[in-house]
Amino acid sequence: MPTLVLLRHGQSQWNLENRFTGWVDVDLTAEGEAQATKGGELIKAAGLQIDRAYTSVLTRAIRTCWLALAAAGQAYVPEVKDWRLNERHYGGLTGLNKAETAEKHGEEQVKIWRRSYDVPPPPLAPGGAFDFSKDRRYAGAVLPDTESLKTTLDRVQPYWEAQITPDLKAGQTLLVAAHGNSLRAIVKLLFAVGDDDIVGVEIPTGNPLLIELTDDLKPVSARYLDESRAQALPAVG
Repeated sequence: MPTLVLLRHGQSQWNLENRFTGWVDVDLTAEGEAQATKGGELIKAAGLQIDRAYTSVLTRAIRTCWLALAAAGQAYVPEVKDWRLNERHYGGLTGLNKAETAEKHGEEQVKIWRRSYDVPPPPLAPGGAFDFSKDRRYAGAVLPDTESLKTTLDRVQPYWEAQITPDLKAGQTLLVAAHGNSLRAIVKLLFAVGDDDIVGVEIPTGNPLLIELTDDLKPVSARYLDESRAQALPAVG
């Protein structure tokens, strides 16, 4: 049976500081490392044998992947990194403190930028501290200067269909260690969640979401391995 485990990275330094992180390559905190390790222990306890892992090119997701696989006793599992699994690009909000941004622009406007499906924040100014165009991780790629959840899904979906879906159709068990919004995009694709509803789907850090699928990749069951930290999930079937 095709099986998918979605794992949001553990707490990062900018999560702790309440800043818009997006594509900035901040690392995990000690708490984030513990969350990732706990996620791997839960994978091991569930008896899951991971065939391949997918992650983004951002350190917090990569290290979450490594720590989880190591804790599961499966550090040898092959992994694939791709920028299309990155977090949503927060454009001109990148690096800003969320509370201070709300004071400057108004809570309602910031809520629209953060929680609407298709309204992106202002674009990132070129040449600034957070200009990723010269980062070799993105060589040859056409990069966004801001993203909504919709445009995040627009770049996740082709990668999902071309790279991850074939592995699932081959009956493999996959781990995708990524970010809140890139994982939200995958949940939307799998469960056919509506545009208005997907923005309310929360994915907790470091808590593996186990999804069992039919051969044609329809969800049969979905549950968080740590039920004490579970969030509401879309209906199956």
